Amino acid sequence: MMSVGMISLDVAGEGQALLHINLGAIVANWRLLCRRHTGGAVAAVLKADAYGLGAAPVARALWEAGCRHFFVAHLAEAVALRAALGGGSAMVAVLNGFMPGAAPADIWPVVNHLDMARAHAGHGPVLLHVDTGMARLGLDLAECAAVPSGLDIRYVMSHLACADEPGHAMNALQAERFAAVAARFPGVPTSLANSSGIFLGPGFASALARPGAALFGINPQPGQPNPMAPVLRLQAPILQLRSIAAGVAVGYGASWVARRASLIATVAAGYADGYLRGLSGRGIGILAGQVVPVVGRISMDLTAFDVTGVPAALGDMLTLMGP
Repeated sequence: MMSVGMISLDVAGEGQALLHINLGAIVANWRLLCRRHTGGAVAAVLKADAYGLGAAPVARALWEAGCRHFFVAHLAEAVALRAALGGGSAMVAVLNGFMPGAAPADIWPVVNHLDMARAHAGHGPVLLHVDTGMARLGLDLAECAAVPSGLDIRYVMSHLACADEPGHAMNALQAERFAAVAARFPGVPTSLANSSGIFLGPGFASALARPGAALFGINPQPGQPNPMAPVLRLQAPILQLRSIAAGVAVGYGASWVARRASLIATVAAGYADGYLRGLSGRGIGILAGQVVPVVGRISMDLTAFDVTGVPAALGDMLTLMGP
């Protein structure tokens, strides 16, 4: 049995940035979403390698916690996820869909247009996606009447466009449209709420919610306190400490100039490790429990911090993101 705890990924090689991923926090977030969803089950959307955090260990941790429904974007992701789960009875669905015969029978396609629906009739279980206001994937509302009777629909689903804005008129409009869609397929379970949709209330509950971002600590209610636990911490070692005088510039473009004698720590992480260049001159880190600012431009694999007055030594790990 896998222990639900912390895994660490050496992002750029030995002695470089280290990303700590708290599997226990991901499981805790899934359980919180289960409590908040007033409908049925809560799936896990693990697109893009579980938002870059590793779909295989995340899926196994969620499976052990009781999650039985998983979504990915592409067929290759689904095949890898099924293997990571060791087969089993979990539902694994591909949001972008695929044509009949392209995948094992234990991977289900999300049918997004009428031609795909016709092709899959008589070829195993599917989820039927109907567009109710996103204008992205999904059948048009008028096409529902043309869905072939031989299509084995296990869920009817749609996707909310504005769920992270609770007062947006589109939310009520999509809920109304989706209710009309569901009425066309009596007895078929429904799936509507995404991460933010779970927090819109019982009017958006369904047989299966599909959170993604919230599992990984992203706030599903922008502007409100974040109910989700943080799940990652990015750290990097100090490679060099440099004492500089007032008037000395740091980094590309000489964009930051010391106003006083300062101690500058250069750490082994940059935008190649996911520490955004846009944080240049604006980001902060944590060293020895104290906040230290980014100074100068963030480089590809190096970032400078002003650690004046903070205990610092070569090799100390500075936290760039996370608690």
